[in-house]
Amino acid sequence: MGETGGCTNLSVPSHRLVPVADPSTYRPSPGSIPDAPGVYKFRDATKRVIYVGKAKSLRSRLSSYFADLSGLHPRTRQMVTTAASVEWTVVGTEVEALQLEYNWIKEFDPRFNVRYRDDKTYPVLAVTMHEEFPRLHVYRGPRKKGVRYFGPYAHAWAIRETLDLLLRVFPARTCSTGVFRRHGQIGRPCLLGYIEKCSAPCVGKVSAAEHRAIVEDFCDFLAGRTDAMVRRLEKDMAQASEELEFEKAARLRDDIGALRRAMEKQAVVLGDGTDADVVAFAHDDLEAAVQVFHVRGGRVRGQRGWVVDKAEEMDVPALVDQFLTQFYGEQAELAQDGAEPASPVPREVLVPELPADAEAVGEWLSGLRGSRVQLRVPQRGDKRSLAETVQRNAAEAFAQHKLKRAGDLTARSAALSELQEHLGLDTAPLRIECVDISHIQGSDVVASLVVFEDGLARKSEYRRFALKEAAEEGDVASIAEVVRRRFSRYLKETEGTENAEPDTSTPGIDPETGRPRRFAYPPNLLVVDGAGPQATAAADVLAELGITDVAVVGLAKRLEEVWLPADPDPVILPRTSDGLYLLQRVRDEAHRFAIRYHREKRSKRVQSSALDGVPGLGQARKTALIKHFGSVKKLKQASVDEIAGVQGFGRRTAEVVHAALAGSTNGSAEAGHGGEKGS
Repeated sequence: MGETGGCTNLSVPSHRLVPVADPSTYRPSPGSIPDAPGVYKFRDATKRVIYVGKAKSLRSRLSSYFADLSGLHPRTRQMVTTAASVEWTVVGTEVEALQLEYNWIKEFDPRFNVRYRDDKTYPVLAVTMHEEFPRLHVYRGPRKKGVRYFGPYAHAWAIRETLDLLLRVFPARTCSTGVFRRHGQIGRPCLLGYIEKCSAPCVGKVSAAEHRAIVEDFCDFLAGRTDAMVRRLEKDMAQASEELEFEKAARLRDDIGALRRAMEKQAVVLGDGTDADVVAFAHDDLEAAVQVFHVRGGRVRGQRGWVVDKAEEMDVPALVDQFLTQFYGEQAELAQDGAEPASPVPREVLVPELPADAEAVGEWLSGLRGSRVQLRVPQRGDKRSLAETVQRNAAEAFAQHKLKRAGDLTARSAALSELQEHLGLDTAPLRIECVDISHIQGSDVVASLVVFEDGLARKSEYRRFALKEAAEEGDVASIAEVVRRRFSRYLKETEGTENAEPDTSTPGIDPETGRPRRFAYPPNLLVVDGAGPQATAAADVLAELGITDVAVVGLAKRLEEVWLPADPDPVILPRTSDGLYLLQRVRDEAHRFAIRYHREKRSKRVQSSALDGVPGLGQARKTALIKHFGSVKKLKQASVDEIAGVQGFGRRTAEVVHAALAGSTNGSAEAGHGGEKGS
């Protein structure tokens, strides 16, 4: 990589999130921009990265952003008027530009960049290969190291149907850790073990090595090595028949039938064992839908789709370029973490049109796979027919999205405009933060802080706080403490950056990790769950800290009144108001997040307190007991021998623990008196 350059407007106060009306205030001189490939970043007034892009020619590409504003794509126009500076990095090749663009989008998560996140969480079939006895189960959520995933599937029931068919051939464990441990303790398998849909490793019917071999055969089958598996079973069936083992032959015949039925559920689309991903798009001026069919061994093994806002004016080749970079870059990271198979990129990627830098993209994909990847447009035959099917799916998904969310963008814009008007704000509150307090009668006091940007939750920036026991002022004092801690951190993380040189400082970015700091960006509007006193307390803290450009309101639950600091009367928003609905969603999300944290904290305290006072039992041994038995309730049901079996415990200590728990009363009953409080 080469030189870095940029141009910055430093006239905007560092404590304000205000869109810059005229991009010419930070436009770099065309002669200062190199005519070379590179990657560029737009930053807002707080130096937060809001857009990342790449270009074959930085000079040509950046100049296009400073043309007539009326001719720009609406979202591009919003981006350049929100930005306060632009900078760039020159690279040697287009492949380097692809990699750097992906890394920066991943690192900074710019709000104006398209991110291909699933429009829903697709279920997958997870195989926990990192465990001694691997488990097969339906899973939704982030990928974990040491787990193999198959799918995604459109519906969870499709996974369960497939599992039900295959368990008779591959009788692997499907139960949870608790059930597995319990049946091991009682020495009897579960129902699946009795009907031969589990090899019952919990009671030692098979060894860990034998069970792992079953699971590996299962994974091989789902990975596409189906024909070899069927041929092997047919050979075993013929041999059993020749040896007059008719019962075994009949069982193998049924196993072959089960495998074939499972294979039929994944329709054969290509007869040559194709390993490919087929991609298609449907789009208009503002949004785009993408569908991907994953074909392995000639069969469709999974399908997924996204609908995203377009960051700028983009045709299909540009959409292909952007999607391939982000999608396969993320898949490669999962593979490095051990969460996906070693080769996340298939041998072929079939697209509707080739991107302008198709050769560079193909080279980059080949580098991720470790062998040659073909990036091409299918022209005829089965592959062309499959591509048309994927295209129809993309068009259908886009149509459904339009019907479902026709009013969403309009409603969010209307909500922000209403809040600006009713609350007397200088600008629409593009970033809203909300604080909520949760406790039971003043104990285990915690707080949550949630963030909404452009009317949508930004969960990566949620924060939670453990507070001291509630003071005499109760929730008012707790609100003040949270606001003071949050904005003190904000001032600390942005201290000394107002007059910093653009090339030597990146305010809001941790220099060690390169990631955004936790409290680096202020909200336009701070919402506290409560009425006038809570709002006034929050505003007083901001005034003490010298922050004057963050509006504060309180939202009272009883009548959904909006209170401004020190005002004797509330602001009444219409019940059908989009602005009130947005405030309610923000408040309810903060309440949910606070309650969840409070329950986690209380659960840990209650479990630990039951073991307090037991002689010879320190924190490490308490943790070991809870981890081994799962809960204090199960520990109380354990015998002395079972407690002595925990690592680090002898017979004498086990007897002391058993006697203490047997004679104790259930102190946790008190926790049931007095409901949970989310102020």
